[in-house]
Parts: sequence; C-alpha cells; structure tokens
Amino acid sequence: MKAKPAQVQLHLGTLFVRPYLRRATLLSGVFASALLVACSGGSGQSTEDLPNTNPDTGDTSYSGPAPESEDVQNYKRYIWDNLAAENRCGSCHIQGNQSPRFVRSDDINLAHGEGRDLVNLGSPADSRFVTKVASGHNCWLASPDACAEIITNYIEEWAAAAGSVVSTITLTPPPERDVGASKSFPASSGNFATTVYPLLEEYCSACHSEDAPTAQQPYFASSDVDQAYEASKARMDLDNPEQSRFVVRLGSDFHNCWSNCSENADTMTAAIRSFVDGIAVTEVDPEWVTSKALFLTDGIVASGGGRIENNAIALYEFKTGSGTTAYDTSGINPAIDLNLSGDVEWLGSWGIQLNGGKAQAATATSKRLFDTLSGTGEFTIEAWVAPANVVQEGPARIVSYSGGNNIRNFTLGHAMYNYTFQNRNDASTNADGMPALITDDMAERAQATLQHVVATFDPINGRRLYVNGEFTGDADPVAPGLLSTWDDTFALVLGSEASNEFAWAGSIRLLAIHSRALTQDDILTNYEAGVGEKYLLLFKVEEQTDVPQGYVMFEVQQYDNHGYLFSAPKFITLEDGVTPDGVVIQGMRIGINGREAVVGQAWANLDTTVTANLYDPASGQKLSPLGTIITLEKGPTADEFFLTFERLGSEEFVRVEATPALPAAPADLTPQPRIGIRRFEQIHAALSAATGISSAHPAVVDTWEKVKQQLPVEADIRGFLAAQQMGITQLAVKYCSTLVDDTSKRAAYFPGFNFSAGAASAFDSSAKRAQIIDPLLENLLGRPITWPAAMGGHTAQLATAPDESAVRTELNELIDTMTACGGSCSADRTTTTVKATCAAAMGSAMILIH
Repeated sequence: MKAKPAQVQLHLGTLFVRPYLRRATLLSGVFASALLVACSGGSGQSTEDLPNTNPDTGDTSYSGPAPESEDVQNYKRYIWDNLAAENRCGSCHIQGNQSPRFVRSDDINLAHGEGRDLVNLGSPADSRFVTKVASGHNCWLASPDACAEIITNYIEEWAAAAGSVVSTITLTPPPERDVGASKSFPASSGNFATTVYPLLEEYCSACHSEDAPTAQQPYFASSDVDQAYEASKARMDLDNPEQSRFVVRLGSDFHNCWSNCSENADTMTAAIRSFVDGIAVTEVDPEWVTSKALFLTDGIVASGGGRIENNAIALYEFKTGSGTTAYDTSGINPAIDLNLSGDVEWLGSWGIQLNGGKAQAATATSKRLFDTLSGTGEFTIEAWVAPANVVQEGPARIVSYSGGNNIRNFTLGHAMYNYTFQNRNDASTNADGMPALITDDMAERAQATLQHVVATFDPINGRRLYVNGEFTGDADPVAPGLLSTWDDTFALVLGSEASNEFAWAGSIRLLAIHSRALTQDDILTNYEAGVGEKYLLLFKVEEQTDVPQGYVMFEVQQYDNHGYLFSAPKFITLEDGVTPDGVVIQGMRIGINGREAVVGQAWANLDTTVTANLYDPASGQKLSPLGTIITLEKGPTADEFFLTFERLGSEEFVRVEATPALPAAPADLTPQPRIGIRRFEQIHAALSAATGISSAHPAVVDTWEKVKQQLPVEADIRGFLAAQQMGITQLAVKYCSTLVDDTSKRAAYFPGFNFSAGAASAFDSSAKRAQIIDPLLENLLGRPITWPAAMGGHTAQLATAPDESAVRTELNELIDTMTACGGSCSADRTTTTVKATCAAAMGSAMILIH
C-alpha cells in the first residue's frame, strides 16, 4: 500500500527567514512631553503642506476589570487597543451592539472570549479579523488590503510575544495540470493596432497617454502604438477576453464609459476577442520531456516573514498596487501615509517605480518621526531599492526627511556608484547634514539592481551604511552627536526633495524606519528575509523519475512588471520515508505558455544527479545556485509554467540545435587612412627625443602648458586642424631655440659648425650646410641604412619616410631665404637661421605623421 504523502516542513531559516521578531506597538508622543523641543535651525523654507489622512482614533481608554491572564493582556495590548476606536471597530462590535463584541469596553475578559477565535496566531494572515477586512468590511482606509496588512501586523506582534509564530513552511502537493496548448502575445503590435488600440486611442487617450493634459499611468492609449501594446498586455486576458481588466473596468467599475457601460464592455470584449482570434495556438512539442504545469498562484506562499521590525515606526510594503496613496502599515498612529505625485508607477511585485515623481507625507504626520527619533537619539533607514541607472548625481534623494534643498534631518541618497547618508546632529554637521557619509568610490556599492540598503545612526557609532547585509566599512567623516537640532516641521519624501528637485529614478520595494540603530545581525536577518511576494513552485516529475511525489522546486517571485525571478532549484519528494537516488537531471529549461522561454535559460547546461548521500530529507537536494529572469507575458494569474529536460530520470529528449545561419557578408566600410598622427603627448616626447632637450626643461614646460590643449588628441589624421599645426610649430620653435641657445648642447648636436661666423660665410658651401641639415635628418628620419654588397650594397631610408632629397632641398631653400641679406645681415642671423631650419624640420610632417 502506498504511503500517505508527507507534508514536508522546511525550516524558514533554510529558505528565507529566521524566527519572527515583530515590532511592539509604539505610541507616538511618549517622549514629546519629557524632552526639550528641538530648535529648527531657522531654515526659512517651508515644506509642501499635504492633508492629514489620519483622523483621530478617538478615546480608547479602558476602565473595566483587569485582564485575567497573560493571553487576555496580550489581546488587549495588540487587538483591543488598536481596533476599539470608533472609526475602526468600536462603533459596532461593543456591548449591547453587533456580535461578535470583541472590542466591548465594559470587560476585556468578555471581549477576549468573543475575539480570540477570530485570531490565528499560527498563521496571522488567515485570521478572520484579516480576511473580513480584506474583503472590504469596514476598512478605515481607502484600501482594504492596507487595513488587512495593518491588522496582520498587530496579530504578528501578539504571536511573537506569545511565542506562537510558526517557523516552518508546510509543503503540500500542488494541483496536477498537464502542459496545455496556449496563446501568447505576439511580438508585433500589428494585430493589436487594428483591433483593441482604436478603442483605447479614441476613448482613453485623454488620460492614459503621455501627451494627455493630466497624464495617468499606465499609458495604454499612448500615441506610440508599441508602447500602448506593452502597457495593454497585462489588461487583456487571452484565454477569457470577457475577464480582461479593460472589460471589467467598463462593465463592473463603470469607469469612463463613453455611452452605455454594458454595451461598451461588450464592444471591448469583441475587440479583444478579435485580437485573440488572430493569434496562433502554441502547441507543446510532443517529443519534449516535461514536468507538470503550474500557475504562479499554485505555489506555496513563502515570503516576508522573520523580519526584525519590533521598533519599526514607519513601514511601507507597497502592497496596495493602485491609487495615489502608499500606506504606512506599521500600525502606529498617526500613520505616515505617502501621497504619490508625478511619474510614479505601482509594481505588481509590491513596490513603486519612481520616474521623476515622488511620494510625500504630510508635515503633521511626519512629525511622529521627530517625536520618536529625537527621543531615542538613534534610528535606522532600511530600504530595498533598485536604482534605474548609475549615472544619477546630486546626490539624488531616495528617502529624505527634509525642509528644502539645503536643510534636512536626514537623507539617504544615491550618486553614481555611491550611496550617501546625510544626518543633522548638534556636534559636527550643518543644517544640511553635511559633510555626508559616502561609500568608497572604488567599491562601487550602488548598482542598477535590487539591493538592500541600510543607514543607521546612533550617538556612539555615528552614521553607518550597509549594502546587502554587509557593513561597507566607510568611516563617518564627522563625530557623532545628538539629534537635538532636528526640525519638527519637515516632511518625509521619497524620490526627490519636497521641491521636486534632486529626483531619483528607480524602484523602492520596501521601506522601514526604525527607532533604534539595527545591529549587524538584525540587518543580515532582514536581508536574508528578502522582499516581495515569493512562492515555492513544485513541478511534479514523478512519472519520469519513478520517485513517489517527486518534484523540482523553485523559489519564484514577480520581480517587476515585466518579469519573474526563478531561483534556488531543488529536487524534493513529499513522500514519507523515500530517499531518491541516481536521478539524472540534464538540460533543464523553463517553459511558459506552451513554449520554452526565449531568454533566461540559466540551467540549459545543468548536468547533475540526485543521490542519497546528498539528499536532505528536510529540504531536498540543491540543483544549482543560479537564478534567472523570465519575461512576464500574460500576468501572474495567467502565465502557465512548466519545465523541459534533455534528460530526466529514465526519459531523454535529444535536442538538435539549429544550424546557425551564415553571417552576412560584411558591409564595405569607408576606407580608413593607412597612416595616423601623433597625439599631443607623443609629439612632446618625439620633439624631446629628436632635439635632445628634456621635456622637463623650464623653458619648454612653459610653452607646453600653453599649447598642449591645442595639439591633436586622436590619432585619426582626418581630424587634423590647421590650428593644431600652429601649436606644433610653437612647441618646435621652443625646443630648437633652447637647443641652439645652449652652447654645449648645440656643439654636440651640430659638430663642426661655426656659430660665430656671419650668415654670409657660415652657410656658403654645401658642406657647411650639411653640418646643420644632416643631424636634423638623422634624428628625425633615422640614419640611412646601407645594405651589404650581397644584397645590392645600396643605401635607403624607411619606405614610409619622406624623401630625403626633397627635405634637404626645402631646408636649403629656407637657408637661402634667411641669408639673402648678404653682408648686411645682423650679428645673430646665423643662430636665427639655425633655429629656423631646426624648427622647420621639427615642426614638419616628420614629427606629426605616426
């Protein structure tokens, strides 16, 4: 008889998280009455005054009988105190009113008796309190999901206090589904342009286009049809057109109907169906060795737990997914909710993408940061961020609690490959928090990828930065101090200053502000916990491996609006008492919607064997440390995944790689010059070598500094300019003048020449002229080569050198011109003629051409 499948439990520490340490409820204002009010520093600047979206929760004082047990006390602390306000549950679920009376104010013990069954400490998110509010029941915010997340946090705090949090993930068999034929979005927008796009362009472009007066993301009605197509994919259901988001918004939400909403929804359905009908069905190759198929939602949720948040006073998990408010789900009142403005896009993977927009809190609610942190004297900014690029300057503001461009309490910033941290203290920084702590340039800590970035401050260690769980080692340039100079009128802003300047481009997946400086261990715990909604997908491969309840398991999450992250593949069995051995796995690939993904096949070269000595009954056998991104096509609820293998257990698929097409004949390029020119530093060195004058000679250095920016910077002769020749000439004249003016150097360079003779007699024979010309040609062209008699015995220069006789003729003609004065030449005409002859040779193409 076949054994009953075991519910394999994986300890969270082996996957994502360590045991829970949740935040305790903090009360803002505890320190306000006990501490001196900090001085503002006289900024003279005001922040944007946003409305306070946190109404007073009312009087929740309790004067009934004392709690009869610790469990009742915890119920009061974590549930009653937070939900008894009239604007939450206290207007209905009280004595003499609606049952269950879980926030009755007359007896906390009776309230506990009616409310305890609504709480699941082992799985807080499944508590009746949470699911009821998530369905839309009496949420005090605009987002039921945000209310549900806040109540989940309350219950997690209670569970942590009670030691009841489950620290394991129970693996259960997913639904069995064969890989089916599927339709996928074509690469071209041509069919979309003639079916769905005309409706969107006509009726939606007034808002959902980048050209609209009040442009709203997503731009599915963009004037660029390709951009509109990309934005529309997630809103069209290829399998059930009538369930497309475009249809639901018209037929159920009555959003922007152009006439009758029901008829408009039918028109949109028909357009999407017409688009779908033009897409060919993708059939799975029957020769493939495949696993069973799964949707992302078939996976087991395994995300976010185990974070250190017991002192988090502001928490943004960005799970709402729509609207203009990012809710603070820390559960502490007043909530520091953020108003989104400008170009901000929600990410389906939980997060916001900032493309020049910002998220800003009201100054009234931001004051809670001042009240709490100025009291503790320490804090932590923790963020999961993905910079859009590494060319941002400023520094660009990721998270800022500030009052203007040059005054702040703190700012976590980004500048190229660096993260920056400004914090205002009373000892060593100015009102702008300067000088800033900046990561080392050579370390290049900031990268255009998802990173866990943490900034801590305390009065002992000062400022510190951590990236991906690791202390950067950068020393704070100033001494630690106190936060007594903070200003309580500033606003918390993400993505820019309140003025919209110093904008940062990138995504923020999570932000937490803690009222203490997290330790290295705490930071590492939060880094290992990860971010975003993760699933464990178990692809069944029992049939091919003969392993009962055998699966290849992946950790999968929606990485952003365009892709899924697959990582940490393992082989595991859910069958109790079974240890797989000898299971060969080769050439594993990810399939999506009936075909193998075009890119991202990180395991195509996988070649491993599952063996008994490597298999861990608790967590399976790791197959590879690699991860990959698979392109999102239909969306997380519609994309169907499966695995293919070249060999899996007893089955094999012989993959024949397509013969690559022969490369096209290279295009004929514009002919390139066969010669080049010397660059500025080469010209400088060549003149020094040709004249024997050091390039460090003071007279030469002075001229060099004046003309070096005028000299060529590239070797391409086509870029040569007349102005560059003038610079070369000036430098050549200076080298030659320095040579001739030095009697010992000129005597060695021009041996036998009589510099004391007058110009008429000094150059009156070819032999005397050769005493000047020959040394110049030898130093510029090299000494002539005389070949042995066996090779002809002739003398020759290099083939690419100028013709010696032509150069000699030019220099002789110059000497003729310089000495044409006859007997009336000045006394220095001889040295001037030598300098001119030298400069003509040194400033010629013999130096320039390389």
